Amino acid sequence: MATYVLDERQAVVDLREAMMKTRWLMSASALFMGALGVAASFLPQEVLAYAGAPPGAPVVLLLQVLGALYLGLAMLNWMARGSLMGGIYGRPLAMGNFLHFFMVALLLLKALAAGPATSGIVIGALAYTVFGLWFGLVLFRNPTGRGDSRP
Repeated sequence: MATYVLDERQAVVDLREAMMKTRWLMSASALFMGALGVAASFLPQEVLAYAGAPPGAPVVLLLQVLGALYLGLAMLNWMARGSLMGGIYGRPLAMGNFLHFFMVALLLLKALAAGPATSGIVIGALAYTVFGLWFGLVLFRNPTGRGDSRP
């Protein structure tokens, strides 16, 4: 009986440690996407001017819609930061974040390979690659570090 209680307590400690590891990831990604969302939603002309794009009405509207999407994802990550990522319940959130960060990282790395590297593209590629790899680790590994991560 004592062994069972000890194992149960260890399982609770392992679960808390796993949640703390992903809490940093979820908080950092929420702050990153929140900053991008605020900039795109409330400063679209300035963002376009920095990118060297003409600030036409459809492009400004599209950038504001993109900013709203980023703010929504940021809020989703912020509110889920205390949840265990990976496993059976957190897998959809981990998969969505992984897909977003991985795909944007690929697009930015492709842009770097195709032409001159601006500081915004380099910083963006670095940030998205780090988040993509980090969410990939969370998605494809067991969140508690025990056994297999497949559902």
